[in-house]
Amino acid sequence: MYIKQLYTNCLAQAAYYVESEGEALIIDPLREAEPYINLAKERGAKIKYVFETHFHADFVSGHIAISSKTDAVIVYGPCAKPTYPALIAFDGEKFDLGKLKIQVLHTPGHTIESSCFLLFNELNEPYCIFTGDTLLVGDVGRPDLLSGNLSKEALAALMYDSLNEKIKKLPDYVIVYPGHGAGSACGKNIGKETVSSIGEQKKNNYAMQNIPKNQFIYNVTKGLALPPAYFFKDAQININGYQNNELLNSRINLALTVSGFLNEIKKGAIILDTRNSEEFGSGFIPGSINIGLNGDFAIWVGTLIEFNTPLVIVASPGKEKESITRLARIGYDNVKGFLTDGFETWGNSGFEIDTIQSIHYSQLDVFTSGKNFVIFDVRKPGENEHLKIDGSIRIPLNTLGELINGLDKTRPYFVYCAGGYRSMIAASMLKRNGIKNILNLKGGINVYSPALL
Repeated sequence: MYIKQLYTNCLAQAAYYVESEGEALIIDPLREAEPYINLAKERGAKIKYVFETHFHADFVSGHIAISSKTDAVIVYGPCAKPTYPALIAFDGEKFDLGKLKIQVLHTPGHTIESSCFLLFNELNEPYCIFTGDTLLVGDVGRPDLLSGNLSKEALAALMYDSLNEKIKKLPDYVIVYPGHGAGSACGKNIGKETVSSIGEQKKNNYAMQNIPKNQFIYNVTKGLALPPAYFFKDAQININGYQNNELLNSRINLALTVSGFLNEIKKGAIILDTRNSEEFGSGFIPGSINIGLNGDFAIWVGTLIEFNTPLVIVASPGKEKESITRLARIGYDNVKGFLTDGFETWGNSGFEIDTIQSIHYSQLDVFTSGKNFVIFDVRKPGENEHLKIDGSIRIPLNTLGELINGLDKTRPYFVYCAGGYRSMIAASMLKRNGIKNILNLKGGINVYSPALL
């Protein structure tokens, strides 16, 4: 038996490779098929199945691409209705994989078709369970994403039954392999660990405690932030399928000259600069939005940029393909190309360059004293409330776009977050919307916490 978790940080997402006796299955793969196919080749195995725990909302799955290249059978649990060929398993159905067996457990709650997959070892003992978004470390999947005609309360009630009638009855030693880790918007407050056990979750997960159903429903549904708008688009892509990746790559993997780049902008493309915040702040093309590859790139693109918006990419040299691949993972396929050799090409062209200054916390008074600065804290609600700059206004980054047109463009603005990643995104959005005087806190407020406490 061989199990490998393939974790993608920018999506806080876990896919899985399981193998026995030369037969392999993939669970919840990302859109690009090559890493999974190559892993099977390296190990001399054939991919027999692609199991999907549910119709994912936060990324485009690679099940169709893998199946088309390997003839692997796509497997969903009950109630799934994809528009492409797939095996819809019945609740409790078992599949052979070498000397192993894997059982489908229908666990509605996150979505109607959500299922977990219980793996039995060579001795036919329960060994581990792949829980998708049903059971996460310290949390459960939110019940308000793809509900059909059911309310979030009705789905939470189904989640309660799924946990109590199926998950909690498993032995404490069974390993839990969840579909997401901390940072994913598929749960409210997911723990940092990406592996756990049934016993640990019974102890530490608020949703696994022995409480009445009505209390469970309240706990699971309260405080749900609005999901990123792209979630509903991606769910439909996963239900209806998507175009061949090779055709997609040949269309969007296009290097642009400055004139070609400008032509796409004239036709309505937005400039997405994927460099890190320090590089971006020191010089960028006016009108660019900075969302760096070094953070939760895909999540913030999907949150802040409307789905199917035409995009042109400015990336650090060598990072163009990665930028396009990570956009494709969330269905952002309308990429018109990238600027050849990145920002350096623009800098050498003689066109206008913009900057955003980042300052040390100790310089704050020098730069802002008497200048009537508006101070924006773009962290999410409840994030280190005890640690903040006096007079700051909490404007979570995901809500900034709704307010930005109403801001006074004549005022100066100072922006900060925890680590500097989100604040530079916010600063670039402010710049793009005509606010000229902007300062950013270098490195985020967490760097300066001793000075503020």
